[in-house]
Amino acid sequence: MQKKGDNENCLISQNSIFSVLSKKEQEILLENNTSTFYNKGEIIYKEGDKPMGLICLCDGIVKVFKEGVGGREQIIRMRKPISFIGFRALFADENYIASAVAISDCSICSIDKLTLIELIKTNSELALRIIKELAEELGYSNERTINLTQKHIRGRLAESLLFLVNTYGLEDDNATLKVYLSREDLANLSNMTTSNAIRTLSSFSQEGLIELDGRRISVKDFSELEKISNLG
Repeated sequence: MQKKGDNENCLISQNSIFSVLSKKEQEILLENNTSTFYNKGEIIYKEGDKPMGLICLCDGIVKVFKEGVGGREQIIRMRKPISFIGFRALFADENYIASAVAISDCSICSIDKLTLIELIKTNSELALRIIKELAEELGYSNERTINLTQKHIRGRLAESLLFLVNTYGLEDDNATLKVYLSREDLANLSNMTTSNAIRTLSSFSQEGLIELDGRRISVKDFSELEKISNLG
């Protein structure tokens, strides 16, 4: 279901890059966006689709993935509110090179491309904010490429668990990850097979580093997990 204006608080919150816009510019932004709700498991966009606007995740969790050899997924990004999805393709004027799917119920906002370009042209601070976002994304991509190709299985899985902690946080017990991924998604995030992810999680559990309860994962020894990640 699509509506106009449902996510205006998301767009102009203090955590959004659009917080630098003037009141008049914010009004223009709010008049030219569309809100959409996605159920868990629904595709937001597919590889090869053409971007029609800037997608902002206002609520929920999204994974961005690319299908590899034999249909195996590689998770490229995990998104949380408030963040943008697929904006590289939009600014490069290219089709999406990966797909995005909701792994929880999600609310997104799509900003009309022409409106966005006009705002960038008239607001240099917004342009600088977007450049910074793109630069950070490039740095993240470079680091991920090195880690996923050079680290061993244990190092990759430890890094993924710490990444999920840093991205989504912990429950009130300060140990349980707030995001509950399937073993397959955790494997795809760590560039390994599902069977290897299951075995490594079991090994971490036996060593007292984590505690498993279905999809719930609690970290019991952060320092040791960080050591495994750093050693690779």
